[in-house]
Amino acid sequence: MADKRTNIIIRFGIMYSLIVIAFVLVIAQIIIIQTKERDNWLALQYNSEKSTKIVPPNRGNIYSHDGRLLASSIPTYEIFLETTAANLRDKNGKVFYEKLDSVSESLSLLFKDRTKEQYKAALKDAYDKKKRYFKIYPGRIQYYHLKEVEAMPLFKLGRIKSGLIVEEKVRREKPFGSLANITIGDVFGNESQIVKKDTIIIRTNPKTHKTDTIKKRQEQWVGLNAKYGLEKYYNDYLNGEPGYSSRQKLTNLWQTVIEAEPIDGNDIYSTIDVDIQDISENVLVETLEKFNAVSGYAIFMETKTGEVKSIVNMYRNASGKYYEKENGAVTDIMEPGSTFKTIALIAALDDGKIKITDSIDVGDGRLKYHSRVPEVTDHNARKGGYGKISVANVIHGSSNVGMHKIIVDAYGNDQGAFIDRIRSTKIGEPMNLEFIEAQRPRIKHPNEKNNWSTVTSLSAMSRGYEVQVPPIYILTYYNAIANNGKMIRPIFVKSIAKDGQTIKKFSTETINNSICKPSTLADIQEVLLGVVEGEMGTGKDVRSQTVHIAGKTGTARVIKDGVYSNSKHRVSFCGYFPAENPQYTGIVVINEPNVSSAGLTSGVAFKNTAERIMALKSDWTPKLMANDTTIMKNTVLLPNSKDGNYKDLQTVMKNVRLPISGESGEWVKSEITENETTIKPLALDNEKIPDVRGMGAKNAIYLLENMGLNVQINGRGKVVSQNILAGTQATKGRNITLTLR
Repeated sequence: MADKRTNIIIRFGIMYSLIVIAFVLVIAQIIIIQTKERDNWLALQYNSEKSTKIVPPNRGNIYSHDGRLLASSIPTYEIFLETTAANLRDKNGKVFYEKLDSVSESLSLLFKDRTKEQYKAALKDAYDKKKRYFKIYPGRIQYYHLKEVEAMPLFKLGRIKSGLIVEEKVRREKPFGSLANITIGDVFGNESQIVKKDTIIIRTNPKTHKTDTIKKRQEQWVGLNAKYGLEKYYNDYLNGEPGYSSRQKLTNLWQTVIEAEPIDGNDIYSTIDVDIQDISENVLVETLEKFNAVSGYAIFMETKTGEVKSIVNMYRNASGKYYEKENGAVTDIMEPGSTFKTIALIAALDDGKIKITDSIDVGDGRLKYHSRVPEVTDHNARKGGYGKISVANVIHGSSNVGMHKIIVDAYGNDQGAFIDRIRSTKIGEPMNLEFIEAQRPRIKHPNEKNNWSTVTSLSAMSRGYEVQVPPIYILTYYNAIANNGKMIRPIFVKSIAKDGQTIKKFSTETINNSICKPSTLADIQEVLLGVVEGEMGTGKDVRSQTVHIAGKTGTARVIKDGVYSNSKHRVSFCGYFPAENPQYTGIVVINEPNVSSAGLTSGVAFKNTAERIMALKSDWTPKLMANDTTIMKNTVLLPNSKDGNYKDLQTVMKNVRLPISGESGEWVKSEITENETTIKPLALDNEKIPDVRGMGAKNAIYLLENMGLNVQINGRGKVVSQNILAGTQATKGRNITLTLR
């Protein structure tokens, strides 16, 4: 028994001793590494830093108020062949030469830019010259093309074995083309920006203990650099954060390992209504073309919320066409002319200087109030003027003489009080609009050193001169009149979302709870309705039988070569509708039309837009408009429907309660008559290109891409032409261009 116990103790002692010895050896090795071998290990780390690559995030999308896509980042791809890949060089290029014929034929059939023999010769030449990055296809390809490439005889072996190199590029696309282009904005470069820059790294060499300065070329993420519009203002939200990857050897293979996942950008939900934007743009362009104007702006916003539903900025180019160049609706610090008379009159009424029922003698419409100053004249001075009229009729008839007498008589002895009263409404304060380039009004004051003239300034400002106000600020003021005195900030973005979840919401922001007394507001609302509905109103052309419109016309001479031109004008109309319960407030500004009448130009454009918006947003049918001869002349009572899918057309016509007749089919062509829409089936052949003229982009693209065609779109609206005739044999991968108007 004693021997057995002794044996156990001995064995335990041996095991214990071995553990102690192993522990001592580990400690000893640690000490050696920390002291004797320290510099060697630090040097190894010093010379073998891990190289990381940037993984770019996806830029966020921009949507309309109802979730329709306005701007998105679309990936495209460039494809290369690394002819030095080990598998392609193994056994004297056995794999390469076995697949050369078949892959050349596949590439030729897919891209149709070269014959099989040309592809074969190009690939062989690159292989013989051992090119590392031979560009297989000169342009960029879409994702579905990439999938077809990866399924080809050579490339289906995988990217490493086949030598296929794919580089992803991202471009910014706008599905609605130029619609609201300036408001949405744009980006430079139009693709994700990863740049390589030389970085100076200063560190201590562990062997020499000296400071080394190393120039190292490293990748840097700069994101998409936005130019203007919402893209620029919300650039930080849209851009996201990059991730990082590194090349590591795993299971004897070098693989790319994501170390930090990229954080995609947030999505922006704007207030833009695509339908109202389209209406506003079409009406404005029609008006500019009709009057051969230089440029024009149109903005329409919801009265209660301040949400801007449309904003259009059109400029005439050298060829006479109109396009969006810059955001003049928020940047043009213009002299507004007579639309400012409303603001001036509110000041006098609110200060108790005058009553709306008081009389003003404007005589023959001519007033010489200073020997060195040109006389003030009314637009009807040649007809003898208005004579003695009420204050309300001064606005109705837009009398310059009347406004001069009202404001100069009221504030001539205290000119600063007039400006103080106008500024108290907060019209001159910056509204922090969602555009970097936005300008604020310039409303000068006699106490400030800003070229104030005690002779001319007060009179000029009463008529909308010597004051500079961007159109959107005039709109904001008139919206306050429509909104029972409450001035609210126009907003262009409703919310910011991440992965479908709202992370930030923008609500209505009040600038001023009341711009004037309730009694003043009631007087002005009645006056603005009279501008359109009254006998003396300069806005008679704005009168509509379908919706009551209230507002004010404005005409201002334009400065040319330092002096006011007698032939060049800026005309505008600012107002709201329906007048009895305002839903929308808008402004239309037209620069240098060939007619100086604001009512006939900007006013009619406002009316046409208002009528179409109300028809779009209400339950009215064309029958309610039938008695208006003006509308009958200028608008189409039945909608100009597009050819396409029958079920879609049927749903729309049912919703707007319009008649439709004829023989149906899955795809139809439509014809508009005076009383109804007639349809007939569209015959389709799966092997021949169809006639898509008359269709919208959605239906045309659907039909053509289902046949394997690559569709390019120019313009918007209906398809008016296609570069490949209908009935031509459809070849998969062929490019077809559609022109829309």
